[in-house]
Amino acid sequence: MLLLLLTALTAHAQHSALRGVLQNNEGEAIVFANVALFSAADSSLQKVETTDEAGVFHIQGLKAGDYYLKASYLGYDDLQRSGIHMEDGRPLDLGVLKFSPGAVALAEATVTASRAMIEIKADRTVFNVSGTINSTGDDALSLMRKAPGVTVDNNDNISVLGRSGVLLYVDGKRLPLTGEDLSNYLQNLPAEQIDRIEIITNPGAKYEAEGNAGIIDIRLKKDKNLGANGTLSTTYSQGKKHRANVNASGNYRNKRFNTFGTLGLADGAGFNDMLFLSYQNNLVLDEINSHRHEWKNAYYRLGTDFFLGNHHTIGFLAEGGLNETSNRSFNRITLANENAPTMIDSILVANSMADHDRNRQSYNLNYRYDNRKGRSLNIDLDYGNFQNDTKRLQPNRYYDASESVLLTEVINSFKTPTDIDIYTFKVDFENELWGGTLGIGSKLSKVVSDNTFLFFDEIGGASVRNDRLSNRFKYDEKVYAGYLNYARSLSKKWQFSAGLRAEKTDATGDLEAFLPDLQEPPVVLNYLSWFPSAGLSWQLAEKHNLALNYGRRINRPDYNVLNPFNNQISQLSYEKGNPFLRPEIVNNLELGYTLAYRYNFKIGYSRTTDQITRLIAPDEDDPRAGFITWANLADQTIFNLSISAPVQIMEKWNAYFNASASRLDNQADYGDGAIVDVQAFTYSIYQQHTFDLPAGFKAEVSGYYSGPGVWGGVFLYESSWSLNLGLQRKFMEERLNVRLSVNDIFYESGWDGYSDFNGLLAYGSGRWDSRRASLSLSYNFGNQNVKSRKRQTGIEDEAGRVGE
Repeated sequence: MLLLLLTALTAHAQHSALRGVLQNNEGEAIVFANVALFSAADSSLQKVETTDEAGVFHIQGLKAGDYYLKASYLGYDDLQRSGIHMEDGRPLDLGVLKFSPGAVALAEATVTASRAMIEIKADRTVFNVSGTINSTGDDALSLMRKAPGVTVDNNDNISVLGRSGVLLYVDGKRLPLTGEDLSNYLQNLPAEQIDRIEIITNPGAKYEAEGNAGIIDIRLKKDKNLGANGTLSTTYSQGKKHRANVNASGNYRNKRFNTFGTLGLADGAGFNDMLFLSYQNNLVLDEINSHRHEWKNAYYRLGTDFFLGNHHTIGFLAEGGLNETSNRSFNRITLANENAPTMIDSILVANSMADHDRNRQSYNLNYRYDNRKGRSLNIDLDYGNFQNDTKRLQPNRYYDASESVLLTEVINSFKTPTDIDIYTFKVDFENELWGGTLGIGSKLSKVVSDNTFLFFDEIGGASVRNDRLSNRFKYDEKVYAGYLNYARSLSKKWQFSAGLRAEKTDATGDLEAFLPDLQEPPVVLNYLSWFPSAGLSWQLAEKHNLALNYGRRINRPDYNVLNPFNNQISQLSYEKGNPFLRPEIVNNLELGYTLAYRYNFKIGYSRTTDQITRLIAPDEDDPRAGFITWANLADQTIFNLSISAPVQIMEKWNAYFNASASRLDNQADYGDGAIVDVQAFTYSIYQQHTFDLPAGFKAEVSGYYSGPGVWGGVFLYESSWSLNLGLQRKFMEERLNVRLSVNDIFYESGWDGYSDFNGLLAYGSGRWDSRRASLSLSYNFGNQNVKSRKRQTGIEDEAGRVGE
């Protein structure tokens, strides 16, 4: 009813706006032409827009006065229209404006440009992966480590600007995976399939409120060329272990439809080595964890968009993947008394084997209406299914100090299938109202996660299910959301936006124990939350801009952290969930300053209540054992600063620098002396240098340095860094692209640090297969030079200022 009411109101609303249509002399639309509006009084540039696919331009928020317009497009003479008089509250339609053919006819013209590796936009930071030489051979998780303001800890948890709880999207769709499932997905997504990574630290009301640190949206490559086009690429990467993949993508596009698809195959191997030295209950435990894994996976993506006239589009998308991973782990723990640490009491050796089969499928049906005059309607229907079947065998063998006499042996095996179904319906409507843009929408989502944890004792060659340590955990979450957002220009220099989102959460975590005395009541979460957001920008002067943004967000505990049963790495090391976790709420405030449209500075403040974090603690029953669990901190406070600057050092030497720093304060008191009182200052610096060399070669030198900081609630880590080199050359009229890269040359991207909490002092360090050389070949075929969308940038007014 509210949507219908607003539609009726906007039909009668008056606008101070200017529109028109650009065509050539044959009546064909001129798409993505530059349109600049100047003041007739002093010839100052007022606004720059581009035409859409129908050749329509629309300039909003204009004051009363006299103007003139200039439009330009490659191959045509500039078009100028003077005598434009605007009145307050009255829109003006210039109708059809036609270009004349240019006086100079070009047989062929090629305009080339390189995207900046990092783009800072009003609401997001864009990390352009495609074309970056040093991304060759990487996966999505490795790229996260290189992205500005993003850190990845030793458990593959991702944080942004020091804040945990980031939400992962792929092509604008939320990825419902968490924990190990998310890590495996990202590690099996090759960098060659990724176009860019968008980092949205303070999303508006249109986005769902989940994710305290904001949203990271992984945008996959798409081809928008007319006709039949495609790309075939392959990469081989070698460190201590190998990786290889081959990807084929293609599309066919005309004026009625665009169909596209991608197929990828990959296999590889890797390792992850970790060392821990722990002091607890007057014992010293010296632990070695060495993990080896091999994988094979296949990925597909197929979709079609149907263009029903100039205003309607219907599309569908199906994608999925299969993954088989085999893990072999070596775990060895020596136990000694703290008063005599060199006198070993016993040694636990737990060498385990695990096989994982993962299958994911997702489907999307989309309808979009856009009248090219500021009114649009978008409807999405989504369904996704994620299956994970894991089988693991874990012998636990205790030896004497010489490791020659077997004292005891306990062999366990595990079967842990997981089945996740996600249903989503989303509608978004936008329309012009009172000189601005009104957005209204709703989203309904349902997530059902069925997790079975079967624990077996291996006795005499037979598997006997241990019902005391087995369970089934079913998590059912429904979220009903609606939002309202409004944005407009207050004046030539001031713009504002404000929004409000409401989300009703209805979730149940039902633990089904196999023994009646272990049965627990369901965990029920039922609450309504409000999430305001607001933004204000001020153009101080021609090359100076300030932006202030505020947002409130939530992070709900999921099935991985709620299940209370133990998932053991060995008999002395395990992890378990916490069914009593509360959702965490964060308030974010950011102030940004942009200088000369290139140099960006941002300071931020965030305060989180009931912060969900990982803690390492000693076992209450076994003095030798320790475990990892999840708990709510009382609060977490973070101040952060980030700076980004592209610099042209010489004509053929371009550089990009990004630096960020955060101060973090974690506070909690769990009673009985279990106190968290941790403060830390952390920083990171990333830089990339690109050199144009003779004979068409291009070189790239990039690297980062990450200072000390905090992972989870109490783990203090030390600094790490990495240096990467790359070389690129294109052949065969630039259809064949050959890239060679070497990552982490000095092998310094590992981690080390310590945790001191509740009587457990643990020192740890880790390394993985980060130092590697990669060779990539990519060949483009088809009508690569026939674009359905043509862009032209760089209109300058009489004073020489760049308008767009």
